[in-house]
Amino acid sequence: MDFDRKAVVASFLEESREGLDEMEQALLKLESGASGGELLQDIFRLAHTIKGNASALGLKALAGFAHVVEDLLDVIRHESAVGREITSLLLQAVDELRVLISASGKADLTPQQRKLQGRIVKEVEKLGLIPAAPGGAAAPGVVPEAVTSSLPAKADGASGAQTLRADLARLDRILDITGEIVVVHGRMRRGLEQLGPQARAISEIHQEAERLFMDLQQEVMRVRMVTVGPLFRQLMRAVRDLSARHGKIARLEISGSEVEVDATVLERLKDPLLHMIRNAIDHGIEKPQVRERLGKDPCGLIKLSAAHSSGNLVVQLQDDGSGFDQEKILARAQRMGLIAPTARVSGQELNRLVFKAGFSTAESVTDLSGRGVGLDVVQRNIDALRGAIEVSSRRWIGATFTLRVPLTLAIIDGFSVMAGHDTFVIPMNYVTECTDLAPQERNAESKGVFNLRGNAVPYVRLREAFATGGQALARENVVVVQVDNFRAGIAVDRLVGEIQAVIKPLGKLFRSVTGVAGSTILGDGSVGLILDVPGLLRDLMQSNLQPQLG
Repeated sequence: MDFDRKAVVASFLEESREGLDEMEQALLKLESGASGGELLQDIFRLAHTIKGNASALGLKALAGFAHVVEDLLDVIRHESAVGREITSLLLQAVDELRVLISASGKADLTPQQRKLQGRIVKEVEKLGLIPAAPGGAAAPGVVPEAVTSSLPAKADGASGAQTLRADLARLDRILDITGEIVVVHGRMRRGLEQLGPQARAISEIHQEAERLFMDLQQEVMRVRMVTVGPLFRQLMRAVRDLSARHGKIARLEISGSEVEVDATVLERLKDPLLHMIRNAIDHGIEKPQVRERLGKDPCGLIKLSAAHSSGNLVVQLQDDGSGFDQEKILARAQRMGLIAPTARVSGQELNRLVFKAGFSTAESVTDLSGRGVGLDVVQRNIDALRGAIEVSSRRWIGATFTLRVPLTLAIIDGFSVMAGHDTFVIPMNYVTECTDLAPQERNAESKGVFNLRGNAVPYVRLREAFATGGQALARENVVVVQVDNFRAGIAVDRLVGEIQAVIKPLGKLFRSVTGVAGSTILGDGSVGLILDVPGLLRDLMQSNLQPQLG
């Protein structure tokens, strides 16, 4: 039969990646004590499918490597228990199969892959299997059943498939178009309002069309939503490998894997979560003998959970390790000059210091820590997501990191303000209140301090921070924002009001501009800048927190 080879290969590679993820999770379950029989049968079927399809498509290197993996699984698939050594060998094989698939299955085996293949063959021989002659090659022009099941659904509806893979870039474009339509409708609505009562009938029709477009936009947003489960389960392997490498035992317990978030947000959470797991294993989880002396289970426990809360995704990572050694943190901060010897600092402020760049309490450099990088990367990534991170710890009980990020980066609820001739949008999740700046509190500098119900609060003047032009007004408003526990003000010329903004990425020339997170098209068709509040206030926060911390 004729078939579109490019489409079949693309579909095969995608399904193979999913199959390898399933194999990895099954192997981890096997190692944690789950009954081996059924799990091994599932793993064997997945390897067999990858081998057969790769062979039929002429992907010889991939098919050959998968064949020896299948041989090993064929030996052990009826076992009720499998040793850690074989599990580790199979996990390495999964890693190399991923590499081969990433190369579209065309590349020859690397020396490392040939060495691993040889180890698997020796293990098969040791266990007494006489492998069948390599086969699986399909007759010319014949596509095996497993591959034909991967073909894209036909447009005539002959397939009964209920799901469809879509390129995320196309969904981004659809979302951009729907957002632009909403903006155009807003401009049209204002134009109809100016026409007065004679346009009432047209206005009613327009309102109905606007509602339908808003519904369309919401549906596009839902299509982009994915569950956090696949990412969380990938981290189980990281916990296993990192703990074993450093003489520790740890397992990852997951909850809330069905919680959904925008695919882009989930992708950007991967690095922060991995860094926090590294930190938990290196600084938190103790070695088995130490845990036994403390009356703990020799196997450390890391809990990773997700939940929705007030339009945000809340991710919590908790370990039952030693917690933060605040005496060591204090001593390190004093050596770095972050805290004066006589300064009084709360436990929460000490815990926050671990997010500073270059800060580490590790006594030696390892592949996990000790280089002064790690949690500062977490802070930067969470700031880029317009999120917040909190940390709590109890000595010898454990530490908990709580991340709060928006469900999507495509649309935000913002507060529109004007400074000079320009309009800016402040993300609503940072805004706490608005007030006036008293005449006696104004100065010629771009920064200052104002009185907010008896509290001295620093502020930055937006017009001067961005050189927007225009004359200073007799009255200034202040939007009070809060980043973590630091409260500050943004002085503006005029408050416009709440707005739902579709975020447009900045061009390469503007990505390094401090204090700007993106742009949006306003209702009148002009462009407004979306403020990066943490970035805008970072210098202000440091200059005000420094005296507090010494």
